[in-house]
Amino acid sequence: MKFNKDTKIGEILEKAPEKADILLEIGMHCLGCPASQMETLEEACGVHGIDVEEVLEKLNA
Repeated sequence: MKFNKDTKIGEILEKAPEKADILLEIGMHCLGCPASQMETLEEACGVHGIDVEEVLEKLNA
């Protein structure tokens, strides 16, 4: 699966649970939070002050 800015955090964790390590490494420690499940990758990166393009490169590598 190729991820994009509109991919929801819950979808990433459901389709590719191994990618959770990448999200945790960049500071997204709220993966278990119910709100994060419906948040897009772009929204989550914005909240955490992280460059979404950098994250996408890592997730899609």
